[in-house]
Amino acid sequence: MLAAFHLTIAIVLIGVLYVALKAIGGAYLRFRGARVITCPETEKPAGVKVDAKFAAFTAPFGKSRLRLNDCSRWPERRECGQECLKQIESAPEECLVRNILTRWYHEKMCVLCHKPLGEINWLEHKPALMNADRRSVEWREIRPEKLYDVLATHMPICWNCHIAETFRRECPELVVDRPWRNQTLEQEERNPSSRGGR
Repeated sequence: MLAAFHLTIAIVLIGVLYVALKAIGGAYLRFRGARVITCPETEKPAGVKVDAKFAAFTAPFGKSRLRLNDCSRWPERRECGQECLKQIESAPEECLVRNILTRWYHEKMCVLCHKPLGEINWLEHKPALMNADRRSVEWREIRPEKLYDVLATHMPICWNCHIAETFRRECPELVVDRPWRNQTLEQEERNPSSRGGR
């Protein structure tokens, strides 16, 4: 009888622990990462990070409590009321930088090789951005509060072209351009009789 009681208690504790860990893990995953919100004070974009650990550990006791861990307007405005948290509470996925970029890259092609970017693998070869001066940058180099400005002025570029262009920019002495193939094709188009075998 005593063994059955202990077994029941153990099952209940395991169940409670499972529910608590699921709530903690879910809240942590939902609230981690950089976000872009509209600052209620300035009505301009601001980059913020939620204290995901705090949100996770308050999750088992009901609704996750949110507080900022970082903001692009700090340290000057560190004592603000954090009214922007309402935007994150109402749509945590919509303001996440990774999701904003995923939507922006959707159905776009690389401006250099014209290959579709397809579904983005955020753990491996992430696409990059190219500015009007043909300088490519990785999205992690862009501050979240500047994200919308950058997306309005930059073009999408695939990982392979980004690496090639970065190498070309940083090590120009090691790059050899071979325009002969294009020149040969142009000559053949102008003078078909110069093709071999004819």
